Amino acid sequence: MTALPDDRPPLIGEDDRDTAVRRLREAYAEGHLSHEDLDARLHRALTAKTRGELVSALASLPAEKAAATSTIAAAGGRIKRGGAWRVPRVLKVESAFGRVRLDLSRAVIEHPVVDIELHLGTGRAKITVPRDAIVEYGELHTGWKDTRYRAPRSSRPGGPTIRISGTLGFGRLKIRHARR
Repeated sequence: MTALPDDRPPLIGEDDRDTAVRRLREAYAEGHLSHEDLDARLHRALTAKTRGELVSALASLPAEKAAATSTIAAAGGRIKRGGAWRVPRVLKVESAFGRVRLDLSRAVIEHPVVDIELHLGTGRAKITVPRDAIVEYGELHTGWKDTRYRAPRSSRPGGPTIRISGTLGFGRLKIRHARR
């Protein structure tokens, strides 16, 4: 008996679906979609089983912007960013020795999700996030001390998601929400 070729289109994975949902939300936030159109397209994306169905949910969206990545590196000394600075989509911070202080409380954050990759040998790091930010740091690996973070008792929706990952050798990361 001869097996027939399998003509079924391949199924999509959760990563593809998550990427589509992210793109739809970004297009809505930028004003490219109405609320009703967003709801309909999200439903199509979340129920899609094939790549073709997923592509139809993303039809006519503007081209995805290239991910903005910036690297701050220092062999020793301090790395400090504060005030009204523009936060890239992906921020890589590398330091062999010294302290790192990132204050995002008054920064210009244009992306709904900001990834901060820390690669620190020794020294402390302190990150101040906006009051309404959501913080995720499960992908951060520390060699010596645990990360200090206390989530706010109440949070307002609509803030950016700050995802912190990477490695810390000897030192501690302290994350806090801005008070204002």
